[in-house]
Amino acid sequence: MITRLTASTLLTKSYRLWSLAGQSKYSVAMGDSESSKSGLSLRQVLDAIHSFAAEELAASWDNVGLLIEPMKPKLIKHILITNDLTEDVMQEAVELGTDLIMSYHPPIFAPLKSITTRTWKERVAASCLENRIALYSPHTSFDSVKGGLNDWLAEAFDLETSRPIEAGVDPQNGFGRLCTLKTVVSLTEAVRLVKLRVNLPHVRVAHARGEVKMITSIAVCAGSGASVLKGVEADLYITGEMLHHDILDAVHQGSNVILTNHSDSERGYLKVFASKLTELLNHSITVSLSVVDRDPLRIV
Repeated sequence: MITRLTASTLLTKSYRLWSLAGQSKYSVAMGDSESSKSGLSLRQVLDAIHSFAAEELAASWDNVGLLIEPMKPKLIKHILITNDLTEDVMQEAVELGTDLIMSYHPPIFAPLKSITTRTWKERVAASCLENRIALYSPHTSFDSVKGGLNDWLAEAFDLETSRPIEAGVDPQNGFGRLCTLKTVVSLTEAVRLVKLRVNLPHVRVAHARGEVKMITSIAVCAGSGASVLKGVEADLYITGEMLHHDILDAVHQGSNVILTNHSDSERGYLKVFASKLTELLNHSITVSLSVVDRDPLRIV
């Protein structure tokens, strides 16, 4: 007779195998098999990442960069890219023999006072150290850089112009994007384009108060965009999440709002970056996308 614990373990392993098989079409493994990769030093990999998006582009409050570095150096042959480093993704990384996890969101943000098995973030950090896996987070440096996450999200539309809402020292970089469209679209069409971009069957929509108008301008900020979008004059706001009262402010000023869930507004860009990173590393490292990473919320 199978015990409850054994049955639970078997079910968990069976579900994981089904999940990996069922979602394999979303995985990205660039180039040849991992065994054929020569690998690079951690410093070479970081230099390649920084050649695309320097850490200085990140917001001052953010915690970007190399967050965990194993004591004993080793060549990086396999990189796993994820939006969030959850315990499920951590297990995936270990099973894949990953040398570097690139987590868009920094799993270490508030200071850790200990590294034990007590909390999930401590367990993730401990697992990285135990398995000699480095951890890097780009977060808002990817939001800010030209050709980064916000440009990718805005380019769901045919754009006439695009500029940062909050420009940096280099005006090409900065947070959010304010864009004008080459061809005006209805809100219905805008919703369709956003769904295609983020690969979702459903999004949340708030209609602007007053007369129904065509969309000629959009303001975009992936993730939680209320602070960047607030007060910006645009026919449509696109972001992952906003508070109730921020949405009320937007619709009363005449802006429609599309919300996708926080990480669902970001995750699709990681596939684009995986290809870019493979090229930057001259195909000498296997770069994969996590197949278990997902937003914790679902619109049903």
